[in-house]
Amino acid sequence: MSALYRRLSAACRVSPGTKVRLRAFDPAATFDPQLRALRGRTLKQRAQQLLQANHAELANMQELLWASGAYSVLVVLQGMDAAGKDGMIKHVMQGINPQGCDVHRFAQPSAEELDHNFLWRSWQRLPARGHIGIFNRSYYEEVLVVRVHSSLLAAERLPATTAGRHLWKDRFTDINHFERHLVRNGTLVLKFFLNLSKAEQKRRLLERLEQRNKRWKFSSADLEERGYWNEYADAYESMLSSTSSSWAPWYIIPADHKYVARAVVATILAGQIDALGLTFPVVAAAEERKLAAAKRRLLGATRKR
Repeated sequence: MSALYRRLSAACRVSPGTKVRLRAFDPAATFDPQLRALRGRTLKQRAQQLLQANHAELANMQELLWASGAYSVLVVLQGMDAAGKDGMIKHVMQGINPQGCDVHRFAQPSAEELDHNFLWRSWQRLPARGHIGIFNRSYYEEVLVVRVHSSLLAAERLPATTAGRHLWKDRFTDINHFERHLVRNGTLVLKFFLNLSKAEQKRRLLERLEQRNKRWKFSSADLEERGYWNEYADAYESMLSSTSSSWAPWYIIPADHKYVARAVVATILAGQIDALGLTFPVVAAAEERKLAAAKRRLLGATRKR
């Protein structure tokens, strides 16, 4: 386990019971002493070197995860619009075998999903043993967007006894129990909040409008949601404070520098899987004899030719 992983994990991890205030976290932080004094292109190049070094490590960790078949990994990505969730998945997961990685993007619930409890649709998408599952947004939307836009609760048709003043506290409790169940049954739950500044979000949204090849990314809904920035910040602080547990902690990732954010997430992800202590399966003696016999047959067939 690298010293860099330990340093980044300690810097970003939200300790259970911590009262989170986002203004205390610098969205442009770099953490690594090798990055702190760098700026612009030099900073980007160094962060990309760290990310590339983690690609090989992640590939090895995924192979161990697949071979052992005892654990699965759930990666939850949350953040404001334009925080870099899509790019995080694209760049961090380079080199991962796509057969063992599943990505799910959670948009507005369907009619069928609204007929079930708020965790139901996430249950359907949990990663199988040996797999890495990535949730681009997640069940946490139910304590974020639904909390900011409380009118959305009407579509969920909750009983009056449920939709009371303790609703959000109860949902935090449900989520903590849900994640505890997953961890107890072999799922490593890693949750990353991409902490983007309002100024950087403005720059990225303008970039989408000004550059033709990025206009397809722009949504007027993003601009509307920006008007609720303070409300979302409050909802995120409550979520981070209430659901960062010892078994499924939150990591607050500075996201103003996309390349730094990617390097930090890749380092923590590889380090956490490594900490599981996975090993390749040991072949039993009887199976070893079968393998030796198969090798002799293959070698014999080669000599005859």
